Amino acid sequence: MSAADFAAANLSRATGAGLDPHEYLRVTGDLTDLDQWGEAFMRAAREHLARAGQAATAISTGEHFQVAARWFHFATLGPNRASALAAAEADTAMGRALELLEPQARRIEGPGFTGWLRGPADAAATVVVVPGLDSGKEEFHDVVAALLRRGLAVYAMDGPGQGALAATSTVRADYHHVIGQVIDALGLRNVGLVGLSLGGYYVAESAARESRVAAAVTVSGPFRLHWDVLPPPVRDLLIERAGGEEAARRFAGQVDLSALAPQISCPLLVIDGGQDVIPGVTNGEPLARLAPQGRYVSLPHGDHLLGNARPDWLAMAADWISGALA
Repeated sequence: MSAADFAAANLSRATGAGLDPHEYLRVTGDLTDLDQWGEAFMRAAREHLARAGQAATAISTGEHFQVAARWFHFATLGPNRASALAAAEADTAMGRALELLEPQARRIEGPGFTGWLRGPADAAATVVVVPGLDSGKEEFHDVVAALLRRGLAVYAMDGPGQGALAATSTVRADYHHVIGQVIDALGLRNVGLVGLSLGGYYVAESAARESRVAAAVTVSGPFRLHWDVLPPPVRDLLIERAGGEEAARRFAGQVDLSALAPQISCPLLVIDGGQDVIPGVTNGEPLARLAPQGRYVSLPHGDHLLGNARPDWLAMAADWISGALA
C-alpha cells in the first residue's frame, strides 16, 4: 500500500482521535514512502512537546502534551522501527498532560494492565474504555471526554499487547481475566465497558464471563474472526501482537461470540458501520440479537471505528451507557 493510500485509509481514525485534520494532511502529504510514517509522526509529536515547553500557561502546556501523546500513538500504526519508544513516549506525554489538566487523575496498573482513572471521585459509576488490536489508551479521547462530561469516572486502559504494554506482552482472548483484575484494582462492585474494534470483542467476552460488568457498548467489534479471510495487513498485525503466526491463528480461532452472546445478561449496545471492510466486523447484528438485552445500531455510511460518523453515535452511546449504569 502506498503512503497516500494508507494515510487516506486512516484519516477518519486520526481525526476521530483528535488529530487536527489539516496537520494530519500536511504531515502525511510529505510522505513519499510508507516507511517514513513512524519518523514523520514522531517528529510531529516532538513539535508539540516543543510547543509545550514554550507555552505561557499550564493549560496550553497540558494540551500540547495531550496532542503529542496522540501523535506518538499514531506513530505506532504504520511502519516504525521505534514503535516501542513511540508507545512509551505517548504514555509519558499523556501522564504529563494529566498532571497539569486533571491533577486528580490516578495511574492504576497491575500485572496485565495499565491506565488512567479520570473524573470525579464521587462519580455514580465508572466506565472502562478498552482499546483494540493496535489502539491504546491515548487514542479514544473523544469517547473518554463524552463520558466525563456526563459525570462518569473513566478508566482508559492498555491491556496485554496494547499501547504501552505492546512491547512486553501479547494479546489474549480470555480478556475477562484482565477486566476482573481492573475491577479489583479500582475497588468497585461493578463497571460499564466500552470497547472499540477488537476491544469490542474483549468487552462482549468480558460481559459474558465477568458478573460485575453492568452495561457494555461495542463499537466496530468482531463477532467472529476467520483467519483465512482476514486482510493481510490485519493478519500481519495480529502475528506481531500475538508473538508469531501459530499464536495469531490460535487467537483468531478463539474470537467467536456465537456461544457467549446468550450469556451476556447486562444491557448491551452494539454499534457498527456498513462501510467497515474487516471481515467479521461488518455485521454485529447476531451479537445484539443473541444477547438477552442487546440493541443493535448500524450506520450504513460508517467505516471501521466510525470515525467518519461521530455525530451519529458518540453522544447517543454516552447517553445510553450513562442511563444504563444509573
